[in-house]
Amino acid sequence: MSVRQSLLAILDQGPCYGYQLRAEFDRRTGSTWPLNVGQIYNTLERLARDGLVRKGDVDDQGHVYYAITDAGRGEVRNWLDSPVPQQAGTRDELPIKLALAATLPGVDVASVMRRQREASLAALEELRAARPLSTSGGEDLAATLVADALIFRAEAEVRWLDHVASQLPPGSSRARELPLSAQTPRRGRPPRAEDAA
Repeated sequence: MSVRQSLLAILDQGPCYGYQLRAEFDRRTGSTWPLNVGQIYNTLERLARDGLVRKGDVDDQGHVYYAITDAGRGEVRNWLDSPVPQQAGTRDELPIKLALAATLPGVDVASVMRRQREASLAALEELRAARPLSTSGGEDLAATLVADALIFRAEAEVRWLDHVASQLPPGSSRARELPLSAQTPRRGRPPRAEDAA
């Protein structure tokens, strides 16, 4: 998620100070991704350094307002006009955990997956119950869009867990244990699977 572009997109509506940007971000995203105010101010400093925003007026309460520059508006347009690329690899803990569990001796992978599936189904039900019912206002629509994305991801996770369970050998709770390699690793990148075979 790009905090940088999100803040620029909000600033494209008019000058804001840090806490105001956090409130606007929450309002426009259904409060599903909490932003730390320190993160917002750090991002604003970098945006100012890069010429995408400029510090503006200070009000009576000491709030420093930031305004978007023409270069910042161009960055917002480029962001909105460009598709979000799919990330290569994963940093998602669940597939990494299951991949490791499936290769470790003594691990009941079926139990690990069953507990995860139960937790994922419970989370899915919570997401469905919390989904806003109305899309009549802008805030309602924003919250619904984000809630639906979370629901679809949770549904995909449950489907993936079912797929993983189908990959286990029939009647076995163990996957394919993988002993430690006796091969001394080379410096640099690890060997690819086809090179090691």
